Amino acid sequence: MRIAQIAPLTEAIPPKLYGGTERVVHWLTEELVALGHDVTLFASGDSVTSAKLEAMWPQSLRLSGSIRDPNALHMLMMEVVRRRAEDFDVLHFHLDYYPFSLFSRHSTPFVTTLHGRLDLPEHQPLFTAFSSIPVISISNISIWSAFGSRMEPLRRSDCGHIASSLADVTESPLANSVTSWPSATSSSVSQ
Repeated sequence: MRIAQIAPLTEAIPPKLYGGTERVVHWLTEELVALGHDVTLFASGDSVTSAKLEAMWPQSLRLSGSIRDPNALHMLMMEVVRRRAEDFDVLHFHLDYYPFSLFSRHSTPFVTTLHGRLDLPEHQPLFTAFSSIPVISISNISIWSAFGSRMEPLRRSDCGHIASSLADVTESPLANSVTSWPSATSSSVSQ
């Protein structure tokens, strides 16, 4: 399967310093490659991966120091991914709700992992407006508070499950109408 992983540009993949989101992206990307998928990682140029790297900026933004508006570079990355979307079977975003509007109208199936807080009141109208977007949450509490349903939190040991389940997004006749991502069923302890 041809899979695009779209990471925040804030930290390198894997992160050199702090970067919980970037660590999850690294684990998942490496697992997808190990499973034999053709993976392209859209990330900062100082990222290290066994996938194909599409460097969206030469260095992670936090270490760059010269970037005053990181949103501009993330929006540019979204446009680059949109233009290349048909090169992939599925797009996996790690940019929270940024892709919802643009990619909900695109034919390439996509899923978004929500790494941030989901319980903020200003998020609720957004999640209501885009209730058909398939999502993964890394937190049981945040998915429950935002969507009113329980899902298993994402653990490192779940990366193989998530990686093998990406096919469900592309094979489903309701690919862009799924209201929740299949919960992880792994009983492994978090690593």
